[in-house]
Amino acid sequence: MVMVFTGNGKGKTTAAIGQAIRALGDGKRVFMTQFIKSHGYPSGEDEMLPEMASKKGGYMHFEKGGLGFVGILGDKLPFEDHCAAAVATLARAEKAMLSGEYDLVILDEINVALDLKLIGLPAALAFLDLVPPAVDVIFTGRYAHSEVLFRADLSTRCDELAHPYQNRVKARKGVEY
Repeated sequence: MVMVFTGNGKGKTTAAIGQAIRALGDGKRVFMTQFIKSHGYPSGEDEMLPEMASKKGGYMHFEKGGLGFVGILGDKLPFEDHCAAAVATLARAEKAMLSGEYDLVILDEINVALDLKLIGLPAALAFLDLVPPAVDVIFTGRYAHSEVLFRADLSTRCDELAHPYQNRVKARKGVEY
């Protein structure tokens, strides 16, 4: 099954993590990689997910493949470096998906990577063409491309109704990241 969690509201990564927890609780094996997000921006899931995975017999591989937020928050890296990181992240996810070692493969923020043109739409669609029947795949991030949504078996849009950011309240650790 291909699932897509998109929209401008909070909850896309959180929904994917919830799906991972459900799979892990059932003894499944999960691979999760994050596009865009880097080790320079630690978040609550960084330490917790791999630790939780070992509690019930499931297995989780979790990695950050991004180099940080592209062109914002002080980013000074060349665009080409971000592109190379995104292409490498997609390649690792494809290898994991085809390895037979994982039941669920999560590509967090891949929709943003597509929107920013860090990877091409044909590469993402080729990835979706390769999904084995026994593997579930989740694409998250704002701006899901219509072609990705067309191929999804399940798609959910997280819409923002209210957010503290609208009142100039900064993101809080443990809530937004």
